Amino acid sequence: MAELNLKNPDYYLNRELSWLSFDERILGEARDKNIPLFERLKFLSIVSSNLDEFYMVRVASLKDMVDAGYTKKDIAGMTPKQQLAAISVRTHELVNSQYSTYNRSLIPALNEVGLTVIRSHEELTKEEARYVDEYFEENVYPVLTPMAVDSSRPFPLIRNKSLNIGALVKRKENADAKGKKKLSKTSGKVETEFATVQVPGVLNRIIPIPCKEGKKIIFLEEVIERNISKLFLNYDVICASPFRIMRNADLSIDEDEAEDLLKEIEKQVKRRQWGKAIRLEVQDSIPKKLLKILVDELQIEEEDIFKIDGTVDLTVFMKVYGLEGFEDYKIKSFEPIPVYDIDPEEDIFTSIQKKDILMHHPYESFEPVVNFIKEAARDKDVLAIKQTLYRVSGNSPIIAALAEAAENGKQVSVLVELKARFDEENNIVWAKKLEKAGCHVIYGLVGLKTHSKITLVVRREEDGIRRYVHLATGNYNDATAKLYTDLGMFTCNEAIGEDATAVFNMLSGYSEPEGWNKLSLAPIWMKDKFLQLIAREKEHAINGEEGRIIAKMNSLCDQDIIMALYEASNAGVKIDLIVRGICCLKVGIPGISDNIIVHSIVGNFLEHSRIYYFKNGGNEEYYLSSADWMPRNLERRVEILFPVENTELTARLMHILSAELQDNLKAYILQPDGTYAKPDKRGKVPFGSQDAFCEEAVSRKNSFKKDVRNTRVFVPETNPGGKE
Repeated sequence: MAELNLKNPDYYLNRELSWLSFDERILGEARDKNIPLFERLKFLSIVSSNLDEFYMVRVASLKDMVDAGYTKKDIAGMTPKQQLAAISVRTHELVNSQYSTYNRSLIPALNEVGLTVIRSHEELTKEEARYVDEYFEENVYPVLTPMAVDSSRPFPLIRNKSLNIGALVKRKENADAKGKKKLSKTSGKVETEFATVQVPGVLNRIIPIPCKEGKKIIFLEEVIERNISKLFLNYDVICASPFRIMRNADLSIDEDEAEDLLKEIEKQVKRRQWGKAIRLEVQDSIPKKLLKILVDELQIEEEDIFKIDGTVDLTVFMKVYGLEGFEDYKIKSFEPIPVYDIDPEEDIFTSIQKKDILMHHPYESFEPVVNFIKEAARDKDVLAIKQTLYRVSGNSPIIAALAEAAENGKQVSVLVELKARFDEENNIVWAKKLEKAGCHVIYGLVGLKTHSKITLVVRREEDGIRRYVHLATGNYNDATAKLYTDLGMFTCNEAIGEDATAVFNMLSGYSEPEGWNKLSLAPIWMKDKFLQLIAREKEHAINGEEGRIIAKMNSLCDQDIIMALYEASNAGVKIDLIVRGICCLKVGIPGISDNIIVHSIVGNFLEHSRIYYFKNGGNEEYYLSSADWMPRNLERRVEILFPVENTELTARLMHILSAELQDNLKAYILQPDGTYAKPDKRGKVPFGSQDAFCEEAVSRKNSFKKDVRNTRVFVPETNPGGKE
């Protein structure tokens, strides 16, 4: 390996383009006619939502680099300016493909199942137009605030992600306030002026139109555009067209200088609405003069203008998905099964004392995690509860339980990560509520995000103090726990309990232990741990043993990790990676990555769990973590890696990994050229891992219904659908 330059840019894929590849895979689901129609609408909407975040954060960051004169190349050898140029090409192609899918496939398909989407108010019949106009007068007109632009009224501040309608208007000849026409000094003609009105987010964007058969809807912006002349009574409206902008939403906070982090983040979040405009969406029919005004005023670059053929902002189709009456065109919602290793007849602590408990969400209920906090809050023997919170739901029962615990006199310490992107406002609200209830609230660590998922309950029992710990790959969010695949584990293992105490002492003070029993933490120890585990597999392969790594995560872009994987692959280690989103590793490089296969699963549930398996010469090791293999996770966040050692639980983890490696319905395989392709299904039985997990859960539930006395641990087959 000495002669190989593993930092060669040709061996890596650009992170941002890999992100766009993920969106292309999501769009592939929207284009798949084998998927229920309304599920395809949902995927179409997700693409738009992802692109919004991509521009507000990633593109914004690259533009800041270019403005600052930063020219350092990424691991794929691209400067920020080169990345922006490549991104522009790919995103325009993606959006064009998205609207092609929308116009040519989804809209006709919706018509066939009885849902008509009026895409332009010009399509309305006379009767429908009358209804829409009355609706506007009664429900919309009182809410609107038209904004004209002239010498006394500057161009208004357009809010980030808000949908607006821009118009060119001309004062009527007899409408000047002084009774005179407003004339251009040069031409003598009546001047045109720019005006805009924001489509109010407080109103439902989907407006149903009465019809005899099926359902018919029109979007709010079309209703406003049709009636926009009523907002400018002294003007003639020459033209009107919807537009939407993205702004730089990446917060920049000098934590060392901030006296009060909470107040500083509150201030920065408000500024997010008015960051630099970096993307403009308009309909392709927008008049050139109107577009020029928008471009000049917003200072938008040509490559950041998206002229689209259809409805601006397709995230609205997530709301269309929620329309009633189309359940036959949706996947039936899955009801998580109970966690049968927890006996409902006894307190949860007794169940955890018996054995470690592994939970696979959303196939198994998240309720035990909520109940764990609730029971701890009310249990007279519980002395303390300590927890990290990164993202929680809007009406979190866990927050309520923590507040109750403090009110009941428990020692409650909660680290609320205020810097959780786009959840800052939500987390500020919860932090204040917890403080008011008497909890000791920590606002994260200076310079680091605390992304770990850990809860510690300290309980006084007959034989002394016992520590109960919950560790997980996902957030303490009861809402997303029904949508994301994640893993969590309850344990009262003494060594893990000691480590959990050390974690919270480190977070709340300056106590940094010299060593750990079971846990590995980022940013100090975890990366070295992973590199050692990968190197160990390499040594096993060099010594003639089978080297084997299976790793499942959201993203892979850490160069040191990728180089270690290349070295292991070169030594003969067989490596399977299940990477949902970004992957900067290249496959199929002779002598470097020819033993590596990268899978990506895009299904009804968002794949969010992180599982790491190392064969270790037959002494297999399994780990779960809150961390992906990314520099930000391994070097700039507080993350936790924890082992799973119980053989019954490791069998379940191998079953999960094996099933996902066998997936040939929802999986994509990374190709040597950086594209992704569906697996070859010729001669194979179609197999979807998420469907299989749902079926197994239902089967397990039915078996427990038949025999409530059945207390056997569920250990499924390790190789569904054939050999690995």
